[in-house]
Amino acid sequence: MTTSTAKSARLDFRVTAEQKATIEEAAAIEGRSLTDFSASTLVERAQEVIQRDRRLRVDALRFDAFVEVMDRPPRSVAELRDLLTRETVFVD
Repeated sequence: MTTSTAKSARLDFRVTAEQKATIEEAAAIEGRSLTDFSASTLVERAQEVIQRDRRLRVDALRFDAFVEVMDRPPRSVAELRDLLTRETVFVD
């Protein structure tokens, strides 16, 4: 993501006094301004939401292909069959 150092856009929203105090405390703990802390936290969370949405959409597009593969009859794998019918090496 390309970030611009010139900040020309503005967000205005209201929060409760408790929310504001919590955000201010967290910003102070990290030694950051309220604006810097809030903006970076919002952007990080927004990126997570966008990425999750994109992953879900890709999965949805491939879901039909996945279901088709899962609905196919199983194929026999001789080596696996032999392994599963062998006597165990573990002692009860």
